[in-house]
Amino acid sequence: MPRLFTGLEIPPDISQSLSMLRGGLPGGRWIDPENYHVTLRFIGDIDDYVAREIANTLERVDRKPFEITVQGLSSFGGKKPRAVVACIAPSRPLMELQAELERLMRRFGLDPEGRKFIPHVTLARLRDASSRDVADYLSVRGYFPAKTFIASRFVLFSSRASVGGGPYVIEDTYAFSSHDTDRGLQRRYSVL
Repeated sequence: MPRLFTGLEIPPDISQSLSMLRGGLPGGRWIDPENYHVTLRFIGDIDDYVAREIANTLERVDRKPFEITVQGLSSFGGKKPRAVVACIAPSRPLMELQAELERLMRRFGLDPEGRKFIPHVTLARLRDASSRDVADYLSVRGYFPAKTFIASRFVLFSSRASVGGGPYVIEDTYAFSSHDTDRGLQRRYSVL
């Protein structure tokens, strides 16, 4: 039974820059740079039949490529910090893509996401890290100059039960179209 989620990949050059921020935080379990991503919708543990249906449904998503900006670091969890993250600027195309994926997953009977979508890249999961340690880390390393890239596709990832983040496997990719009309024509003719 695969554990699935949709996400955006982080380009290698930005992953490399983010990986330079690793270390210096007690209780941090650092995510491997090849597993950096922006989760769009966690799907969860589902059977193979539903996984195939979801993969087929995701092919209907029709979006244009858009910019993603990684800007600064933060933490999640407040007084009991649980993660250090790189922040992603919440652009309209990103928020609309995430909302569409949420609607599609709800059609499969999945429960709605319990938390508001805050786009980010998890850099470290924290265990027993004090809020003081996290604040100190962010004060030293928190400045991360904004980096922008073009998202040209989204991905259906799977993960196996593990501690921390990954390894993640790309199960399928869904390219954004540069020309909506061309993609629509291709679909129309492929159905005939």
